[in-house]
Amino acid sequence: MSAETRRPGAAGCRIAAEKLAEIVAPTLLLPLEISGATVWFKAESLQPVGAFKLRGAWHRLTALDNAERAAGVVAFSSGNHAQGVAWAARRLGIRATIVMPSDAPAAKLAGTRALGAEIVLYDRATESREAIAAALAEARGATLVPSFDDPWIIEGQGSAGIEAGAQLGGQPDLIVTPCGGGGLAAGLALACPDARIVTVEPEGWDDMARSLAGGRIVEVAHDAPPTACDALMTRRVSPLTFDILRAHGASGVAVSEAGIEDAIRFAFANLRLVLEPGGAVALAALLAGKVTPGERTVVLLSGGNIDPAQFAAILGR
Repeated sequence: MSAETRRPGAAGCRIAAEKLAEIVAPTLLLPLEISGATVWFKAESLQPVGAFKLRGAWHRLTALDNAERAAGVVAFSSGNHAQGVAWAARRLGIRATIVMPSDAPAAKLAGTRALGAEIVLYDRATESREAIAAALAEARGATLVPSFDDPWIIEGQGSAGIEAGAQLGGQPDLIVTPCGGGGLAAGLALACPDARIVTVEPEGWDDMARSLAGGRIVEVAHDAPPTACDALMTRRVSPLTFDILRAHGASGVAVSEAGIEDAIRFAFANLRLVLEPGGAVALAALLAGKVTPGERTVVLLSGGNIDPAQFAAILGR
């Protein structure tokens, strides 16, 4: 079944979780008291590639048949999806080409290269990564692996919810998650149908929150403010992820750049974790009082791929 006709579902999330359990250990679920409530932090920053993205990449690439594997895959990403695809491709013996912005963090570029992927750089301000990747995939007969607009990717990301539920001994009642294109949030909604989902984005890039509030997809403004959250700079969410989250009754909030830095410092001091800006936004929402914890709240710490100099500067401020 093609990506155009297949619909993601809870069963696929469970299958993805079973696949992941065969190759990687569950990420830690760490308890910490926030605002008088115990909150559970899912440390996806401790994945082998430093982010949750290998979940969707592994589920997607293992679904390819032999002919598709031989033709290779093409993806586009600022770094975390890039490393997830490159990691899965190397393990499966598949050629991977990743379209990445020329201003991507050095740590993410280096990590993707180290995993053996071919990198094609583009200018984020003047070129379309989607168009470049689609042209490469067509020319090579390769499979295009989007970072969020794909049913297998969504199910794979949802495996984090299956895993968290097993660790808690039952589904969370609230999941707070970073959101770029919405693949992780949509997967969590499918995997944990009884949980309330709150997406978190940086201010000015909160298109999913505004789309959910208005009932239709809205794009990020062309004059959006700069953000350190390179992983969340998606200008338009997909109908696939939006429809799942809207049907689930999800809502969204936005956090400031200062609040994100506060969250990075807090995670390092209290959880002994290194987070990148995009991976810290859900924690930032709790610390800023944008989300009130419930009885069984899970917060996704989605990635920790941050350049050392940037991390040191944040800790020093």
